[in-house]
Amino acid sequence: MTTFDDRKDAFEKKHAHDQETAFKVTARRNKLLGLWVAEHIGLSGDAAEAYAKDVVAADFEEAGDEDVIRKVLADLAAKQVDLSEHRVRARLSELADEARKQIMG
Repeated sequence: MTTFDDRKDAFEKKHAHDQETAFKVTARRNKLLGLWVAEHIGLSGDAAEAYAKDVVAADFEEAGDEDVIRKVLADLAAKQVDLSEHRVRARLSELADEARKQIMG
């Protein structure tokens, strides 16, 4: 194998690792958001964990965060919890940093 091939393989492995890490961080962030919303809608224990898993699963509906935002806002509205979209998005951003620390830490 040439040096170029070695570098190419190393780059491909790093890219795959970075993609896997980004996926894990996003999934963890969404779980943390789900647990946060669960508190607001009165869920705890196994029910909160199940809800958090539903939030993680909601992210597979479309690319980006809109599917997750839409789900939690609908759930909050159904329980008549007054949290603004702005507050949910801000919390999602905060949790991204926390999730990154947990995964990378």
